[in-house]
Amino acid sequence: MTFRIRQIERTAAGREIVRDRDVVGDTLTIGRLADNDLHLPDLAVEPRHAVLHLTGEDRVRAEAVGTLGFVLDGSETRSATLDPKVGGELGFGTYRLTLGRAEDGTALLTVRKGEDAATRSGDLEEKRGFSLQGVVPGKRWVSWTLALAILLAFLAVPIVSNLTWTPDRGVIGDRSWNPGELSLAHHTLSDRCETCHVKPFEPVGDATCRSCHKAVHDHADPARLAAARGNLPLGERALWSVAHAFGHEGPGACRDCHVEHQGPTRMAEPAQQFCADCHSALKDKLPDTRLGNASDFTRLHPQFTATVVTDAMSGKTAELSLDKPLTEDNGLAFAHRLHLDPRGGVARMAMNLGAARGYGANGLQCKDCHRPTEDGVRFQPVRMERDCEGCHSLAYDRVGGIVRRLRHGDVEQLAADLTAARWTPRAYMAARPAGMQVGARRRPGVFGEGGLYQFRYAQPVQQPVQASWPGLSLASALSSKGVCGECHRAATIDDKLGVVPVHQPARYMMRGWFDHAAHRQESCTSCHAAPKSDRAADVLLPGIAQCRTCHVGAAEGASLLPTRAKVPSTCAMCHGFHGVSSGSRRPMPHDTVHDEAPLAGPVSKGPVTKDFNAGDRPGPITTGQ
Repeated sequence: MTFRIRQIERTAAGREIVRDRDVVGDTLTIGRLADNDLHLPDLAVEPRHAVLHLTGEDRVRAEAVGTLGFVLDGSETRSATLDPKVGGELGFGTYRLTLGRAEDGTALLTVRKGEDAATRSGDLEEKRGFSLQGVVPGKRWVSWTLALAILLAFLAVPIVSNLTWTPDRGVIGDRSWNPGELSLAHHTLSDRCETCHVKPFEPVGDATCRSCHKAVHDHADPARLAAARGNLPLGERALWSVAHAFGHEGPGACRDCHVEHQGPTRMAEPAQQFCADCHSALKDKLPDTRLGNASDFTRLHPQFTATVVTDAMSGKTAELSLDKPLTEDNGLAFAHRLHLDPRGGVARMAMNLGAARGYGANGLQCKDCHRPTEDGVRFQPVRMERDCEGCHSLAYDRVGGIVRRLRHGDVEQLAADLTAARWTPRAYMAARPAGMQVGARRRPGVFGEGGLYQFRYAQPVQQPVQASWPGLSLASALSSKGVCGECHRAATIDDKLGVVPVHQPARYMMRGWFDHAAHRQESCTSCHAAPKSDRAADVLLPGIAQCRTCHVGAAEGASLLPTRAKVPSTCAMCHGFHGVSSGSRRPMPHDTVHDEAPLAGPVSKGPVTKDFNAGDRPGPITTGQ
C-alpha cells in the first residue's frame, strides 16, 4: 500500500509549486518533528500529532496520538474513518490535508498551508482578544529600535570620543570593540587602545610600532626584501590592493607576523611558510646572495656555517661551512683527548686531587673546565685560576707560609716577578763583597731586625745572581717545556717576548640560535667529539646531520606519531627575523666572544671582550648577504 503526498506551496509572486512524493506502507505519521512521514513545521502541531492507517476496506483511519486532536471538515475530533472516494479535509494547525484518490487508485493527500489555524467556527478570532499583540509594539519596530541603540552606544559614541580624544580622558566605549586580551608584552596597554590604533577603523601601522620599538630594524634592505618576495600572483595582488585601500600596510608589515589580541600569552612564532616564501628559492631571486635556499629543516636546509678565528695575532675571522672538519687559530696548545682519557695521567691526577678541587672519581669531565652561564644558554670562558691551576700550578716560591704565584695573563708582571725572584735577600747577601761598609740605620717595622729583609744599606750588585733559582727566566717560562708553554704558543709582539693571543669564542654560529639548557638531557660528547681530538685547533661543532637525528622539519613533524622521539622544528626555533644594524654597537646577551689579553706589554688588565656579531637574539638573518 502507498500514500501519495502532494505538497502545494506558493511563491512570493503567488505562483503555486506542486511537489509529489510517495510513502510506501500502510501507516503515515504526521507531526512537527522532521522524522515524521509528513512534516508540518507549525507550533500548533505536536511533535507526534496523528497517524493515518490504510484499512483492508480501502479506507483511511485517522487517529490522534498526542494531547491534541485535529479538525475534520470543520469539527474537532480525535479519530475518524474516511473514504478516499468520498474525500474529506483534515486540519492540523494552519495546514489543510485533503484526502482523495489518485488516477492510479493510490490514496492522495494534498497539503496546503493556510493563513489561519484550522479551529472550530472562529475560535482563533475570539482568543486574539486576550493577547498582547495590540498593546506592545510590533517585532519590526522593536528590532529597528534595538539596532539603532546598539549603533549609537557601540559605534557612534566611540568614534566621537576618539575624534575628541584627550590624554586625560581617553576613548569612551572602546573596550566593546576589543577582540581579545593583549599579549604579555603589551598587557600594560590594555586600557589604552588609542596608543596603537591611531586612526579609527585602520590597522596598526609600522610607524606606530617603531615609535616604541626603536632598536628593531628591517630584516634587510626593503628593495631586496621585495625582490626576494618575488612577483605575487594576480589574485593575491588584487587582495592586497583592496587591503591597501583600507590602510593595511604590507606585505611584510609588522602586523603580518606579530598578531595581537590572542590572549595573555607570548606572541606566537611566525609560521614557517612566512620564511619559506622568500628563502625556498632565494638563490634564484637574488643570485648575488651568499645564503643557501631553505624551506624546511629536513627537506631543504644548507649546511651550518661557523665563524672561526683564522689568525690569532690579528683576530681575523672567517665564516666556513661545516661540510668538513674545521680548524681555528685560537692561540692555544691543548689536547682534549689527553685530558679526557680515563686511563691517562691527567685522570689519575684529578682523582688524587679529588673533591677538594671539585673533581669526581673518574677523572676529568667536560663540566670540570666548561662552566655554563647563569641562564645555561652558553658557557663561560675557561679561566686559568679557576679551571686549570689545580693541575697546572703557577707557584714558584714559598716565603714563610705564603706561596708566591706568577700572575697569569700579564707578561710584564711575569717578567717582573721572575726578576725579583733572582734578587732575593739570600742571593743579595751571598753576592755582597767582603768588607762592604754597612750603615747604622735600619728600616722600621716588619723590615727591621728579624724581619723579612734583615740587611743594611749597601752598594748595589751589578749583575743578577742566579745561584738560588737557576734557569728561572722569562725565556724559559715561555719555552715549549716551560710553565707557560704547556698551553700557550710563544711569540714576539712589539719586539717583546710574549705569547699568541688566546681566543675563546662564546658563539660560533652567528646566523642561528642555540640553547644548551634546552639540551641538558644530552651528554656533551653526543654532539662534541672532544675525546678524539688531539689538537686545540679542532672546532668541535656538530653538523646538520647530527642535529637531524633529533630535529625534523615542520612539514615532517606534522605527520609524526606521538611515540616517535623527534622534535618538529620550524625556522623560528633557531632563527630570528630582526637583527641589529651593522652600525650599532649595542651588545646582545650571549652574542659576545671573550678573548684573553695578549700576553705582551703593554697589556690591558683583565679579559678583552670582542663583539663579533653586535646582533639581536638570535642574530641577524639578512637577505642581502
